[in-house]
Order: sequence, then C-alpha cells, then structure tokens
Amino acid sequence: MPGALSMRLQFLQEHAAPFSAFLTDTFGRQHTYLRISLTEKCNLRCRYCMPEEGVSLTPKADLLTTEEILTLARLFVKEGVTRSASLVGSLSSDQMWWTSWSRLHRLEGLRTIGVTTNGINLARLLPTLQEAGLTAVNISLDTLVPAKFEFIVRRKGFHKVMEGIHKAIELGYKPVKVNCVVMRGLNEDELLDFVALTEGLPLDVRFIEYMPFDGNKWNFKKMVSYKEMLDTIRQRWPGLEKLPEEDSSTAKAFKIPGFQGQISFITSMSEHFCGTCNRLRITADGNLKVCLFGNSEVSLRDHLRAGASEEELLRIIGAAVGRKKRQHAGMFNIAQMKNRPMVLIGILFMLQDSPPASWGTFSWDPLRVQNLSARQCLSDQMATLWKRHCVSMALPLSQRCLGSGSPQRYYSSYADPDAHSKCLNTGSQAPDVPSGPGPTSNQLTHVDSAGRATMVDVGGKPETERVAVASATVLLGPVAFRLVQQNQLKKGDALVVAQLAGVQAAKLTSQLIPLCHHVALSHVHVQLELDSTHHAVLIQASCRARGPTGVEMEALTSAALAALTVYDMCKAVSRDIVVTEVKLISKTGGQRGDFHRA
Repeated sequence: MPGALSMRLQFLQEHAAPFSAFLTDTFGRQHTYLRISLTEKCNLRCRYCMPEEGVSLTPKADLLTTEEILTLARLFVKEGVTRSASLVGSLSSDQMWWTSWSRLHRLEGLRTIGVTTNGINLARLLPTLQEAGLTAVNISLDTLVPAKFEFIVRRKGFHKVMEGIHKAIELGYKPVKVNCVVMRGLNEDELLDFVALTEGLPLDVRFIEYMPFDGNKWNFKKMVSYKEMLDTIRQRWPGLEKLPEEDSSTAKAFKIPGFQGQISFITSMSEHFCGTCNRLRITADGNLKVCLFGNSEVSLRDHLRAGASEEELLRIIGAAVGRKKRQHAGMFNIAQMKNRPMVLIGILFMLQDSPPASWGTFSWDPLRVQNLSARQCLSDQMATLWKRHCVSMALPLSQRCLGSGSPQRYYSSYADPDAHSKCLNTGSQAPDVPSGPGPTSNQLTHVDSAGRATMVDVGGKPETERVAVASATVLLGPVAFRLVQQNQLKKGDALVVAQLAGVQAAKLTSQLIPLCHHVALSHVHVQLELDSTHHAVLIQASCRARGPTGVEMEALTSAALAALTVYDMCKAVSRDIVVTEVKLISKTGGQRGDFHRA
C-alpha cells in the first residue's frame, strides 16, 4: 500500500467520529459498507441471470445521474461508511459511470473502494482505475473450462477474464478475489481445480453458495453447501487451515500451508452471517436495499428529485435501516419471495443451468486435478433439520411388515406416532382408516356430454376433511441398494432428496395433471424405508386438506415422484431399476364414501 494512503488511513482511524445513529439498526449493527450499482448493463447473458436477449432495462432518465450518485455516496460516507464497492456488469468507457467512479474515490473518509465485474474488459481498463484509487478487485468466474464458460454466459471471453485476473496480480492487488458460485451438476467438479490456482497465485477464491433470485429457477438440490465443499477440499488437502475471521466478514477464510493464496466460503444459505451484516445497497435506479434477500426497497432517487434536504434523506435512510430484520427468511422462504433479478440488483454472481453431457471431453490440462470423491448431499445444518423430522421407532416398519435383520435407514417428513400402523407392501397390515369400498360411478367425471375433456365443477360440493394415502415401491437391486443404505451415492442422500421431491410434487399436482383442481393442502407426509430382503425402497405418501374435492391425486403424485427421484439418484449405478406398485391405499372424506384397499 502506498505510504500516503497508509498515513491517511491511520489519520482517519485516530480521528473517527461516533458512528451515525441513522446507519445503526435496532440490533446494533453499524453499516459501514455501501455497495452502489453503477449500471444495469452487462455484455454477458448468463443463463441464470438474464435471458439470451437481455432484460428490460430501466429508462436512462430513471437511473441515478452522476451527481445523484455522488450526493448519496457523500452523505453515507459522512455518516460513517468507510468502504464502498461499485458493481458493474462489464467495465467500459461509458462516460457516465466512469465519471462517477473517478470522483467517488476522492470522498474524504472513504478508506476502501472496490469494483466487482465480470472481468471481460478488466485488463484494458484496470491501470487507469488503479491510478484513480481502486483498492480492491472482485472478478466473477464460475468455471475454468473455456467451452463451459461459453455455454454459461452465451458469449466468448474466457481468456479475456483470465487476462484480467493476471493483470490485477501484475498490478499488485493482493489478494485478487475471484467469485465462484458453485452449483451441483454444473461446476462442483471444479472445486479442486479452483483451489489449485491458489498454490502459485495470490488469489482469494471465494466459493459462493447458490442463492435464490427472480428468474434463476433456484432449488436447494442445486445448492452445494459450505460444509460439503469444505469436506471435499479437505479430502485432497487435509492440512487446510482456518484463518481468523474479521469483524463483519461475509466469508469464512481458509489457507493451505505453503500456498500463496487462500480460499473462502460465502455461506449465505447454510450458515448465514446476518448477525454481523454491515452492508447496504443502492441499485442503479436509486433504490436502497438494506438486505440483499429482502424485497423491500426505498427510492432515494425520488426523494432526491423531490428536493429532499440532507436531514430528510437521513431520516428516510435511518427509517429503512431501522426496519432491517435480524436475519433473512431462510433459503426455502427466500425462494418463494418476490425480489429483483440479480442483474437489476447489481449482483454479478453467475448462476447457470446444467451443462451439456459433452463437457466431459473438454479440459484445461494445466489445472486439471482428480475428480471429486463421494460427498454428502446436505450441509450439517440441513441434515440436522431433517433428522428432527425422522421417526424413531423401536421396531422399524420394514421389520414389522417384511422382516429384516439388516441396519435400516428410515426417513419421514414428520414424526407420526401412528406411522407403524401403515404398511407399504401388498398384504401388510392395513392403514388405520375406515374400511370397505364406497359407491362408485359407471361414468367418467372429467368429460362433458359430448365426450370432451373438462374440469369437474366442485363449486356446489360441501367442504369436508379429505385424507388420502398412496404408496410406491422401487426395486433397486443389491448394488444400488447398498449405496443408498450406506448413503454413499455421489449425487447425495437419495432418501432425503426423494422425500422432499414427494412433498413438492404433492403441492404441484394441479400443475402436472391438467384437470386436477388446485387443493390447499394442510398436511403432506412422505416416508421412505429400505427393505433389505427385496433390495427395495418403500414409499408412502399421505395428504390432507379440507375442501370440496379429494386429495388422492396429490398422494399418488407424491408417491410416484418420490419413486422417480430415487430412480434418478441411482440410475448411474444401475439401469435395472423397477418402479412398481404405485397405488392408492385409502381415501376418506368424499361424497362417494371412504375407500380402503383390502
């Protein structure tokens, strides 16, 4: 660090004023870090960021002007912000953001100013940025395979990004941060390759857990947790050491002894760091976001243009900061919330779709190391969550119904004290529901008088409590069964993933089967158990709702999709897998009476 800059930092530390009440939330967090998005434009088209043709950009007149950016930045710095990061899609010579940048670094009190970019034009423009006061560089790069890069971003440019990384190293930035979003089925097989880069280069490779935003089709099965990544890396480098965490750090840092660089994990999903969060964000159109995953925003632009005074702006900012919650809503709730697409927030992490199978033919020899070994599907936190919902019984279901002396793995979506009374195989103990088939109709219900398909009108039917139970069986064969039993599948825990698939399928039945009514389910229970005698997975799904129509299709869909998920998890081991016995076990609460399979 140049001597003059070092002296300036020391002066600022010694003469620091009391921290602003406007930037302190109700939980005592002091927000010293401001991220400003200077543009919504990006010259890449990452598959999980925006469509190939791009997104509808905010009209230029509605974007913050240079003066408005500087006014807001000056106000935040005056109140105590010491670190600012500008988020830009691709560095360019655009006069508006270039002028903003060149003046931002002059703000008195601002100790650190960084840039987050996709790196396409970084090598060309970085020398000028460094002269203007740039102190930190973050570069997004999710793969080290050129062919995969082109698939992900729908553009060429891999070698330009690598050139930008090396230019940053050449100019003395240490460390150069490389942001890599890790997604199962896409790039988790490159973890060790990225770590290997830090042996001879002063990089901080930051592995980021896949996060939900509008348009990226997030689901937890594609998220590779911090613990899983760490376990994989430690198998290759058991001497990996954890570094001390800085205050308000978003990353857990590690270093391999003897390596120049380090690695970090940003664990927004599995182990959030909300308790020490000190970040605020201003979007390119002037909205203040106090939480990356929150959907509430305050337009500072509108207040600026309405002539708000500095005091009024501070009250507005203080009110927004004061409403910041203790922590974000959690990965599953966040996935259901309405939020901006990433490109319009200014976050440039690349979230990608699954690659073509032919990628196996591509490699980058200097960085290729061994493939990942077996890994678990969920983080310890997720595993704990699901263990809380496991049924613990003195006599497991399969032993009661089929008989087995082998160790059993049993998964259930909630603790049901009566679960032992419900058996999954033909001829087993019957479910504890009213017996006897009810009256049936000799006419199809989903056709009109002319024989055309139609949805049944249930508007006049009484609302009653409806329950349905369905089952399915997956015959795995001895090899796949053993791997599932010992939880050694490379894809992860087949029982946990299938269980979640069954719950999700029940909720989506009306979207999958055209003439089904949408049912507001009050409860879904999916349980899976291993039958070692038949090398089978036994699945049972029960659904409950109060309404005018039954839930047997929800139960059948749940059991069937759970079975298909088991097949998908195991098909790499054996294609000689049979999904069988998908059937309704019972239904109660309908006008035609209850049904119980004998």
